[in-house]
Amino acid sequence: MSKNYRILDLLRRGRTPLENHLIDGLIDGRISRREFVRHGSLLGLSLPLLGRIGMAAGFGAAPSLARAGAPGATIRVGSSVPAAAIDPVTIADAGGLLVMQQVAEFLCIDGPDLVLKPALAESWSPNTDGTVWTFKLRKGVKFHSGGEMKADDVVASIDRLADPANSSNALSVFSGILQKGATKKVDDYTVEFHLDAPNGNFPYMVSSDNYNAVIIPASYKGGYEQSFDGTGPFKIEKYTPKVGASFVRNDDYWGEKALPDRTEFTFFTDIQPQILALQGGQIDIINQMPVLAGVAVLNDPNVEVISLKSSAHQQLHMHCDEGPTKDARVRRAIALCLDREKLAAGLMKGRAVLGNDSPFAAVYPSTDTSVPQRKQDIAQAKQLMEAAGAGKGFKMTLTTERYLEIPEYAQLIQNWVKEIGIELELNILDQSAYYGDAVFGKSNWLDSAMGITDYGHRGVPNVYLAAPLKSDGTWNAAHFKNKDYDQMAASYIAALDLEAQKATAGKIQKLLLEETPVIFGYFYDYLTATAKGVTGVQPTAMSQLFLEKASKG
Repeated sequence: MSKNYRILDLLRRGRTPLENHLIDGLIDGRISRREFVRHGSLLGLSLPLLGRIGMAAGFGAAPSLARAGAPGATIRVGSSVPAAAIDPVTIADAGGLLVMQQVAEFLCIDGPDLVLKPALAESWSPNTDGTVWTFKLRKGVKFHSGGEMKADDVVASIDRLADPANSSNALSVFSGILQKGATKKVDDYTVEFHLDAPNGNFPYMVSSDNYNAVIIPASYKGGYEQSFDGTGPFKIEKYTPKVGASFVRNDDYWGEKALPDRTEFTFFTDIQPQILALQGGQIDIINQMPVLAGVAVLNDPNVEVISLKSSAHQQLHMHCDEGPTKDARVRRAIALCLDREKLAAGLMKGRAVLGNDSPFAAVYPSTDTSVPQRKQDIAQAKQLMEAAGAGKGFKMTLTTERYLEIPEYAQLIQNWVKEIGIELELNILDQSAYYGDAVFGKSNWLDSAMGITDYGHRGVPNVYLAAPLKSDGTWNAAHFKNKDYDQMAASYIAALDLEAQKATAGKIQKLLLEETPVIFGYFYDYLTATAKGVTGVQPTAMSQLFLEKASKG
């Protein structure tokens, strides 16, 4: 018996059948090391343990982390203006959640590699069918107000978000998954989540992936801007609505102390002033930079661009129950008009990957990459239009929002579909007019026969699979109702095993290529810009910015 085999045998002891099946997949070559680490972290295996298993299986050591920079700097950030009062229950905009995340923390963190890392929870694990997940909490964590964080605080924080009476922004994640009262205290440092149905990806629902899910004191009654109480590596120094915020190091932090003495955030209403401030030396970081607006910065030698692969995308929905797009052949024809290579290389300047008309982005380990990529094929599109009795074409309105590169994307689609006789009139609205009340009957987004909507990054595809595509989905703008799809989506969401997820994903991908209720043209990179010499900045594609290791050279 080889030394590695003996080590592997020891590491396997005490592991669940599900965990050992994952290890088998790595050894047999059915899954890659990246998939193994990412899915192992989801099941609650620690990163050091995953590294040791990888080495024993012959994959070598994981790369070491970069050395920390010099302490003592003031790090200055440019960001969008918070759109409303900052409250963990209702916060929904990038500027607001960025400020909140500087002081408040999550049970675990979804990193840029989609690997879950422990934060306020030290570990987690599912029961055999994934209906109950148990989280072990870190001991000795103090809130900025002085008390120790315990299970009561976790229960209260999550119950606030799961309670429909609070109009929580996190209900889009928790509805049908976790109800108020289903988060149970076992002891001061153990919490159980009792789910409505099996869920193989649940830890992502209480990670930084669900940006509302920060843990704050059980005694919280509102008015978060008066306290900014949390457990994070920075404490609030000053907050001025519409202007900015500053933070100082928390010397009572449970983990490694932050390197910066202070961080300063300046709020901007537009991206161009942020770019000028970065180039002029007034700020060190632009939290999120759109590709088209930031072309000059991408080529500036004094600026470093951090580019994260993400699942963020712009969905083009088409009504499946009425009008010319009621016929799936017409929807497929429209999808075949898109030149996806041009979208990624031209519109997105190479900062995107091709979409294949399903939520399964290349970043997801469960995506079935054997499903052929849809490519532009005008001849086939014309044949489909003829077969559907729409060979002479038709007129239609495409409604969308003025955000990022969406207006330019809409113009490209308008030009491409002319080749098959479709005349699109563009109706481009500001965001508030487009989204309206975000409910059917009161939203240009949800009521338009054809529309393009921006969807932010998620570490797992669960929200994308449910809200816009399930028959009862809260954001089903396409009016797509397909029982086979609903069953497949439920099966994927319930699966604990990566290979089972991948098998179901392949079926979903093929069904959505056939039906094409929504076109996923590309998944775009999340870009953060920093001044040269600023190191240790860790953004996430959810608009978060971890600055505890940031320094200036």
